[in-house]
Amino acid sequence: MNKITKSEAILQRGANSVDVSAAGRTMIGKPILPSAGTAGMLVEKIKNRSAKVGVMGLGYVGLPLAVEMARAGFEVTGIDIDSGRVESVNAGISYVPDVLNQELLRYVCDGKIKATQSLAVVEHLDALSICVPTPLRKTREPDLSYVIASAEAMSTHLRAGHLIILESTTYPGTTRDVLMPILQKSNFRVGEDFFLAFSPERVDPGNRQYQTRNIPKVVGGVTPLCTNLAQFYYQQFIETIVPVSGPEVAEMVKLLENTFRSVNIAMANEMAMICHKLNISVWEVIEAAKTKPFGFMAFHPGPGLGGHCIPVDPYYLTWKSRMNGFEPRLVELAGNINNDMPSFVVNRVADALNEQRKSLKGSKILGVGVAYKRDTNDIRESPALDVLTKLKEKGAIVHYNDPYVPSIRFCGETLVSSPLEKGFLQSMDCAIVLADHSNVNYEMLACNSSIIVDSRNAMKSFSGANIFRL
Repeated sequence: MNKITKSEAILQRGANSVDVSAAGRTMIGKPILPSAGTAGMLVEKIKNRSAKVGVMGLGYVGLPLAVEMARAGFEVTGIDIDSGRVESVNAGISYVPDVLNQELLRYVCDGKIKATQSLAVVEHLDALSICVPTPLRKTREPDLSYVIASAEAMSTHLRAGHLIILESTTYPGTTRDVLMPILQKSNFRVGEDFFLAFSPERVDPGNRQYQTRNIPKVVGGVTPLCTNLAQFYYQQFIETIVPVSGPEVAEMVKLLENTFRSVNIAMANEMAMICHKLNISVWEVIEAAKTKPFGFMAFHPGPGLGGHCIPVDPYYLTWKSRMNGFEPRLVELAGNINNDMPSFVVNRVADALNEQRKSLKGSKILGVGVAYKRDTNDIRESPALDVLTKLKEKGAIVHYNDPYVPSIRFCGETLVSSPLEKGFLQSMDCAIVLADHSNVNYEMLACNSSIIVDSRNAMKSFSGANIFRL
């Protein structure tokens, strides 16, 4: 049996092709590609699809990416420390809603996709996209342990001609200052012996219009040749590539995108609190405001922020800013407002129960939807779980329903999704809509719930004294 390295143990727990105009716009062009040497051999392998490619991390980002590579004709090896994911992929069973079982099974049966837990397979690959988690520590500082462990493990299997692209969201400087030195321990030179770039993942789980293939891909290499090779590689299976001058720009792009959303959602959440005090419908205000054809973009309030990006990425930005002597006050304030929303929803539940002379303590509460957003099974950082936890801490008896999430670990126990049936709903003291899934029977909910607190405006087609909106 092979010995497990320290890195593996940690895992187990273009400039030449870029034309920048005077207005600062990046023009997308064809990359300048070598025809000889190590890079030229890689280009030829990519062209004729003999390149062996891989994806490290087979989650919501990595698995759809692997499928697109296979669709383009590449043989793809997925690497993941989770044995359950590896077994599922090799059986052609998808655990990601954006990847259909029949599609995955077809590529597995055709030999285009396989999965493994072994990092030794890196040695046999020509290109590798790294899609491992980059969470926050309890102190809200970046946790790059998965990226570092991946790099250290890869460094022992690195060979000439490798193209390595980091997709995990991180702060500017990670690719050049953290990843590159680890990989260069092998005495290979970046831009000559191997090629390194950053390309931020931009997936939106559950979005049927924009998926991996048609979301423009930003690419920045540590050298111009690295950018060109990464651009050419991704052009094989993604419709639009946006090369930028370096990895720091590409890293910052992702942080800007998600910080923009965080700040604007915070404004919508604070507007909801203000409208509640003024007895105005925030939802009606937003609907009217978005009729303006310019200068306004609609964002909506909710029970808080969730998912793998928006609750986390702004803190990567604030940490890096502070390390460089700048205090990002607006970004921090937005985070505080969004973090307060679960408590605001709990208070709305308590107020609604009070109107029926009921106490929150001892009341039976049903959370409708525990995913962080509609039509997905992703519960990472879900504000719905924060709301239900706070309710339980105040003495409520908590149940949940979610058509995408059959069970959850909640406060040390396993909860199973309860069916939305007439008798069950009538036995509840209050139902809270926490994720506005499109396949929920809201009419059943409206007709059989004594109290509904709607944090997503999912009940906008219904009216009644039993419905309390955010």
